[in-house]
Amino acid sequence: MAAHISKTFLNVLNRGSVSVVNKHHHRSVWVISSCCTRTVSSISAAEPGLTPRLSSHLHGKSYTELHELSLRDPETFWGSIAGERLTWSKRFEQVNDCDLATGRINWFLGGQLNVSVNCLDVHVARDPDRVALIWEKDEPGTEERVTYRELLEATCRLANTLKSYGVKRGDRVAIYMPVSPIAVAAMLACARIGAVHTVVFAGFSSEALAGRIQDAQCKVVITCNQGVRGGRLINLKATVDAAVESCPSVQRVLVARRTDNPISMGKLDTPLEEAMASASPECAPEPMASEDMLFLLYTSGSTGKPKGVVHTQAGYLLYASVTHQHVFDYSPGDVFGCVADIGWITGHSYVVYGPLSNGATSVLFESTPTYPNPGRYWETVQRLGINQFYGAPTAIRLLLKYEESWVKRYDRSSLKTLASVGEPINHEAWEWFYNVVGDARCPLVDTWWQTETGGICIAPRPAHEGGEIRPAMAMRPFFGIQPALMGEKGQTVTGNDVNGALCISKPWPGMARTIFGDHQRFVEAYLKPYPGHYFTGDGAYRTEDGYYQITGRMDDVINISGHRLGTAEIEDALDAHPDVPETAVVGVSHDIKGEVPFAFVVLKEKAMQEQEVVLEELRRLVATKIAKYAVPDHFLVVKRLPKTRSGKIMRRILRKIAMDQTDSLGDVSTLDDPSVVMEIIQAYKQTFRG
Repeated sequence: MAAHISKTFLNVLNRGSVSVVNKHHHRSVWVISSCCTRTVSSISAAEPGLTPRLSSHLHGKSYTELHELSLRDPETFWGSIAGERLTWSKRFEQVNDCDLATGRINWFLGGQLNVSVNCLDVHVARDPDRVALIWEKDEPGTEERVTYRELLEATCRLANTLKSYGVKRGDRVAIYMPVSPIAVAAMLACARIGAVHTVVFAGFSSEALAGRIQDAQCKVVITCNQGVRGGRLINLKATVDAAVESCPSVQRVLVARRTDNPISMGKLDTPLEEAMASASPECAPEPMASEDMLFLLYTSGSTGKPKGVVHTQAGYLLYASVTHQHVFDYSPGDVFGCVADIGWITGHSYVVYGPLSNGATSVLFESTPTYPNPGRYWETVQRLGINQFYGAPTAIRLLLKYEESWVKRYDRSSLKTLASVGEPINHEAWEWFYNVVGDARCPLVDTWWQTETGGICIAPRPAHEGGEIRPAMAMRPFFGIQPALMGEKGQTVTGNDVNGALCISKPWPGMARTIFGDHQRFVEAYLKPYPGHYFTGDGAYRTEDGYYQITGRMDDVINISGHRLGTAEIEDALDAHPDVPETAVVGVSHDIKGEVPFAFVVLKEKAMQEQEVVLEELRRLVATKIAKYAVPDHFLVVKRLPKTRSGKIMRRILRKIAMDQTDSLGDVSTLDDPSVVMEIIQAYKQTFRG
C-alpha cells in the first residue's frame, strides 16, 4: 500500500523550473510584482485586531459597525476589500448588480482575474518555499509537505496536460480522487486554464458519478488507481471505468497512481504522472471574468436529480478568503486543519480556496477519525502543530464515546480555534469538544452555511472584542449576511425569541449563481418560496438577545454525517426494484450520524414471502446507485402509505412513526384513508418492538 501520488508528484516537480507570472503574456498584463506585495501584506498585516487585515478603508471599525456597513453600503464594503485583497488583471468597474427576485446575481462586473494566480503565484512571488499543503496520509507519521512553488509547478504541468487533450476555457472536468496534493493541483489547473471542475466525492457509486458527468457533459475525468482510507483500499479506477461507459462526452481519463498496485488501462486512459512529466512547467493563466464559472458542485435536493450548483470566480474566492481568515482567526504562519473531504463544499472553501488564497498551510486529511485508533485526530494535531481544527459533529459524537485518555495523551497546546461544520452540533458534543479537546481555552465556533452559500454565513466569530460564544449556537451573521425568519404565511417574523424559516434577504459575493443548465430550478428552489429572499431550507430560532440557533432541515433533505442527501434520491433507487411499487424515505435522528434514512417499503404481493431477500437487494441497489452511506439504516415493509386525497404522501406522519412518537401525530383528517396510519403503527411495533 506504499508509494504513491506524491513520490511521482515530487519527482515531476524537480524536473523543471516554476512558472511565476511577472509582467506580460499573450492575453493581458499581470502586474504581480506590485500587486502581489500589496495583496500579501494586506493578508499578513501584523497589527492586532480585526480591521487592518480586512481593508485599509475599513480600519478601526468594530464588528458591529462593519456588519452594519456591509448591509447598508455593500458597494463600499466589498469593493474596498476586493480591490485590496485580490490580484486583478483588469480592475472591476461595478461592485454588484443583483436582484434576488429574478435570480440575477453579479459581483465585480468588468473585472478579470485568475483564481490560481491568487492562490499560488502571489505567494510564490513573495515566499516560494512556504508550505502550502501538508498531506496527512492514511498511515500516521507518513505526512508529506508541498511548498507553494511545488504546487504551482504541478498545477502548471497538469494544466498543460489538460490543454494537450483539448480542454479549453469553459469545458467541464470531473475530478474523482481522494484527498491529496494531486487532487488540489487538478482543481487549480482547471482554474488556471478557465476550465470548470466538478469534484465528485470518491465514495459515490459509478451510477452517481455517471449522472454528474452526464449532467455537466464533462470532457475529461481525473482519477486515481485506488484510494486508501482507514487501512482499506478503494478501487476508484474501476468505479470510473463503469461510469464512463455511459458517458459519451468523456474523451480522456487521466489516472494518477496512489498505490503501487497494477492499473488496467483502457483506450481512454492516460497515466497522469507520465503526461505531467513531459508537460511544460509554465502555463500562462487565463484571464477570467468575475462571473465566469469556477466550479460545479452537485448537491441533493428534496425532489429530482442532484443539482449542479454553480460558483463563479471573484465573488466566491473573496468570500472564501475573508471567511477563512476572520471566522477562524487565522494568522500568517498558522497550520490550518480542516478534515473535510475535497468532494464537499467544505473541502473546496476551507481546504483549498480559502486557505491558499490567504497563503496558509492547509492540512489534507486522507484518513478517518478512528484509524488506527480513536486518538488519530489529536495525534495529528500534536505532530503537525495544527492551530485551527475544523471538523464535523458526527466525528465528535463518535469520539466522545471513547475514554478521554485518547485525547489527553497528546499535546494539543498548538490549538487556537476549534470549529464545527456540517450540521448543528448538540450540547454534549460541544461541551466535550470545548472542555476535553480544547481544555476550555480555545474558542469553539459552530459554523452554519451550505453548498449554495459558498462560505460561512453564521458563526460566533468575528465578534467585537472577543464577544461571548454560546454553546452549540452559530449566533452571529457574517459580513454581508442579513438573516430573516419567515412565517408559514410568508410574512417576516419580527422581534426576538421567535422561530421561522431561515432566509437571507440580501445577496452576498459567495452565493451560488444558478443551477447548471436550469436557472428556473434555481429560482424555484431558493428564491420563489419567499420572494425577495434566499430560502435556505433550514429553520432557525432567534434568541431573546438576537442570536441565531439553527434548528435543522425543513424539507425532505436529510443530513447523514454532515452529507446532505435528498430522500427523493433514495426513493428513486428503491423504486427501481421490480418488486417495489412504492416507497417513502424519511430522516430519523441518530446518536453518531445526526440523521439516518428510514425507508417505508410497499412490496408486490408475490414478494411478501421473500422480504429479507428483497430488502437485501434494496440495500445493494442504494449502495450501487448512490453510495453506501445512503443505504437506509431501517426498513419497514407496509401494505400502504398514508396519502392525502390529492395523492401526496404525508411524510410528517411517517417521520413521527419512525421516531416512535405516535402520541403526537397531529392532524390526520386530510388523509384519504386515516386507517392506514394504525396499520403502519402496528407494523412498526411488530418489527421493532418484537
